Amino acid sequence: MQLAGLQKTSVIDFPDQISAVVFTQGCNFHCPYCHNSQLIPMKISAEQELMPEEYFFNFLKQRKALLDGVTITGGEPLLQSDLKEFMLKIKKEHQLLLKLDTNAANFKKLKELIESDLIDYLAVDIKFSWSSYQQLAPPGLLSEIERSVELIINSDLDYEFRTTVVPGLHDREEIKKIAQQIENAENYFIQNFRPVNTLAPELRKQRSFAPSELQEFKVTADKYLKNVHIRN
Repeated sequence: MQLAGLQKTSVIDFPDQISAVVFTQGCNFHCPYCHNSQLIPMKISAEQELMPEEYFFNFLKQRKALLDGVTITGGEPLLQSDLKEFMLKIKKEHQLLLKLDTNAANFKKLKELIESDLIDYLAVDIKFSWSSYQQLAPPGLLSEIERSVELIINSDLDYEFRTTVVPGLHDREEIKKIAQQIENAENYFIQNFRPVNTLAPELRKQRSFAPSELQEFKVTADKYLKNVHIRN
């Protein structure tokens, strides 16, 4: 596993659980508004240093009595070739719950993890409506995401879909299209953009949406989805 960092305790990443958050290196998307842009490259720079798995598992051994679970995020965790083995070790040796954050662009691997009963909570980023994904997704990945979304909605998983909304990139019409394409989803979160450490330098001066604008997005999505939430 290419582990890029560790947040030792979080009470907000894994719903209703206290979790450690482990970050994986590398992503197959280059979202201009990404606030973990240092995690995008598959190969780290000379100034960076990966976290040894041994360090992470020693940490779990010492702290697991204080934790309910582990959140695996990135970057994009599904790019890690040994992700399944990593998750099995957390589950079997440390008896902790697992939350996975993903862009769902690897249907086969995600399906395998779901069928192996390794995911206790799944969070999937829906970045745009399908027709707008070409500005981010490498060729071929959109069909993977669409298949993953269908699989998740028809599963028994505890999950959420979420969209980070950025002024100039998202509006009410875009939210409407997203809500329609994931209709019948259980939980959908509208996340406000934060102009921090973004991949595109110009977005570091961009404003976030006002609470009233986020509420308008929620009202739009409410027409198509069961539970719509705002996450600032």
